[in-house]
Amino acid sequence: MNEADGTPPWHALQVDEALERLESDTGGLDREAARERLERYGPNRLPAPERTGPVKRFLLQFHNVLIYILIVAGVGTALLGHWIDAWVIFGVVLVNAVIGHIQEGKAEQALDAIRHMLSPKALVARDGQRRTVPAEDLVPGDVVILQAGDKVPADLRLFRTHNLRVDEAVLTGESVVVDKQTDPVVADAGLADRASMAFSGTLVAYGQARGVVVGTGTETEIGRISTMLGEVQTLTTPLLRQIDEFGRWLSGAIVVLAGLTFAFGYWVRDYALVETFLAAVSLAVAAIPEGLPAIMTITLAIGVQRMAGRNAIIRRLPAVETLGSVTTICSDKTGTLTRNEMTVKSIVTAEREFEVSGVGYEPEGRFATGDEEIAVEDQPVLAETLRAILLCNDAEVYHSNGRWVMEGDPTEGALVAAALKGGLDHKELNRRLSRIDVIPFESSYKFMATLHHEDPAGSGVIYLKGAPERVLAVCDKERTQGGDRPLERDRWETWMERIAARGQRLLAVAAKEAGADKSELEFPDIEDGGLTLLAVCGIIDPPRDEAVKAVAECQKAGIRVKMITGDHGVTARAIADELGIQTASGVVTGHDLEEITDEELRHRVRDIDVFARTTPEHKLRLVTAIQANRHVVAMTGDGVNDAPALKRADVGVAMGIKGTEASREASQMVLADDNFASIAAAVEEGRTVYDNLKKAILFLLPTNGGQAFTIVAAILLGLTLPLTPVQVLWVNMVTAVTLALALAFEPTEKDVMRRPPRPPGTPILSRFLLWRIGFVSLLLVAGTFGHFTWMLTQTDDLELARTVAINTLVVGQIFYLFNSRYIVQSALNWEGFFGSRAVLIAIGVLVVLQALFTYAPPVQFLFGTSAIGLEAWGRILLFGVALLLLVEAEKRVLRGNGLARHG
Repeated sequence: MNEADGTPPWHALQVDEALERLESDTGGLDREAARERLERYGPNRLPAPERTGPVKRFLLQFHNVLIYILIVAGVGTALLGHWIDAWVIFGVVLVNAVIGHIQEGKAEQALDAIRHMLSPKALVARDGQRRTVPAEDLVPGDVVILQAGDKVPADLRLFRTHNLRVDEAVLTGESVVVDKQTDPVVADAGLADRASMAFSGTLVAYGQARGVVVGTGTETEIGRISTMLGEVQTLTTPLLRQIDEFGRWLSGAIVVLAGLTFAFGYWVRDYALVETFLAAVSLAVAAIPEGLPAIMTITLAIGVQRMAGRNAIIRRLPAVETLGSVTTICSDKTGTLTRNEMTVKSIVTAEREFEVSGVGYEPEGRFATGDEEIAVEDQPVLAETLRAILLCNDAEVYHSNGRWVMEGDPTEGALVAAALKGGLDHKELNRRLSRIDVIPFESSYKFMATLHHEDPAGSGVIYLKGAPERVLAVCDKERTQGGDRPLERDRWETWMERIAARGQRLLAVAAKEAGADKSELEFPDIEDGGLTLLAVCGIIDPPRDEAVKAVAECQKAGIRVKMITGDHGVTARAIADELGIQTASGVVTGHDLEEITDEELRHRVRDIDVFARTTPEHKLRLVTAIQANRHVVAMTGDGVNDAPALKRADVGVAMGIKGTEASREASQMVLADDNFASIAAAVEEGRTVYDNLKKAILFLLPTNGGQAFTIVAAILLGLTLPLTPVQVLWVNMVTAVTLALALAFEPTEKDVMRRPPRPPGTPILSRFLLWRIGFVSLLLVAGTFGHFTWMLTQTDDLELARTVAINTLVVGQIFYLFNSRYIVQSALNWEGFFGSRAVLIAIGVLVVLQALFTYAPPVQFLFGTSAIGLEAWGRILLFGVALLLLVEAEKRVLRGNGLARHG
């Protein structure tokens, strides 16, 4: 919000000035004014976006060069009169389109999800009375009454608050609830620091308030995010770009080759026009990898299943492969890198500092000083501190359905968990020291105090906890093991600075004796002083243990991990240091980002890995700047504020448990366990998928090349075609369905996470892979065409010669399948031959199919084949072994010369 776009900085205005600008007052609007403004400003809802209809979305699935090639193949086959084969090809096209339509059907539901976050009802002051109205009827100038549990229905400038604390995590990423007040803040305050505002879609955690509506619909902060989300362009994936480019190149090459072959056959060899046309169509059908789109889809689908088993749910198929090419992961801090569970990590008394182990609300942990473990019962001051933070507390931590659950304020929950780690029993302590009275926490005085009496009717004690500056102000003594002594304020200030530098939030605890007859707790009991300081606690949302390991694993794999959070810079740096994310270049805040241009930001993001106090616009700018440096970006997030950046990223990763529906709908992947470690696992699976796709392509294309150039060789030499179009389709579809599909199940190679990410612009077919395809194609041509021509010298039976040629080609492919399991490494070992169950099953199925193709009379009739003898099979198997050994020899030469690395 700024004056530049015509919107006043409401958070920086005095209440009276804000009301004056809105032509309202604290009593609210009358009914007529509200009606007139509703007509002027429109309803308080987000507009429905323009959507691509289901029919158009389905038709767009065919807008792909490879699909065009398949359609051409189907049309060519139909023109030859082979309708069964044509329908098989069209069936593959249709299945591919249906799968894509289903996968992407929900792709644009993020805007719907954000609209659903708006409150359906609102309590307002109108005509001097409280009224409940539909939230969409709210207008600027309306006075809204907020209570605990309410969802804020519009952006409000608060003018009256009582202990108001708002959960703004969905909007700002803040890990704790925010205290609200009515005083204006500076005009350039970040979204998370606008304490005088309550924003639409956020949740009132405690207290009550009144505020005047300053923004509705698209003029709210959540509305601005919705508008940004609609403007964000989704990038295509590296694989789709490469396949599209490869498809254009391949289709051009096929058309040129078929044209040249037609011209040569018709004008040089004097073939008849129809015969030459059929030969050209046969060549095109032979060269087109009909099975590739289906194999690609199935390989990606298998990757989806594998990732689901590792808690990564894929919403869009191409995202599977994109994960394998990620070079930068931008992660939110709260709940992803950290547990989103506040934890007491330090307790400082007047004499020592205690470190508290364990994380989250599970009461498992120990107290230690340095390397020495401490028994709480041997430390009376520590024991009393734990007693105080458990009694002066309204949160509960309990075990339910196999896990520990916290109810109440997260900070208070952390204190309860710390006390339980010390062996305290909540119920027993409450029974022994029953609470008599309480001054509940309120942001205006920043403390909570409780009065307790020992049963039966014993002496009393007052416990106080709150902001260190407020607690220290009423303390004049500090507790030690030897008794109370005068408070050494400077020493406490030094300690607190040291703990705060670790990113820990500070909370001080004090105590004061009370008489047995005291039954009420009043402010003078605290404000008059005389309390004894027990300790200062350091509280933080700690990193997940598995996230530390996962960050290291990503860095080893050449992936840069950046933290982008709405939290404070000091906290962000402390967590980043624990995680191993580099902070040597400093931490950049959202305020800093406002001061630099997009070009400057593009250079800054190369060195900076931690960004704090960021808004949705900042996150979107950061992702765009990193992408401008030719990086493939994965972005994690869980709040509405993350949705635009999630949509813009190459892979948007949302949280499944604590994430909002808006963030999940804007993403390509959802983490079922909200754990950063699952991203590293997904990257590993993504790289495996890309490896397997490359293996499948490297297997399929030599088959097409072998067939195509066999036909070219026949035309060049003026001989009969060794393969008919329908026989070509048999080989293409059967080998694709069986042998190539087996490569989709290949396990992860051992070094996959020790390789650097492949550069985004790397073509799917490197020069090395093109060499391999050409080399194997020539071997297949030599075997197939050579065996065919030799058979013609031995027999006049054309069907027999063609059957031998086809089986030579297929057996060559079977042996080449073993080569293809490892692009560079040797397959001449037990693992290479017997390590994949899928490969062995595929070969078994293909052997049965080829036996039917060769010997079953109905199939012989359909495809024009005839039975062959053992002698011919001997020559065929000899060729297969020779091809296997020649490719392995080529691998060895290339490995020895260092010419091939991972393909």
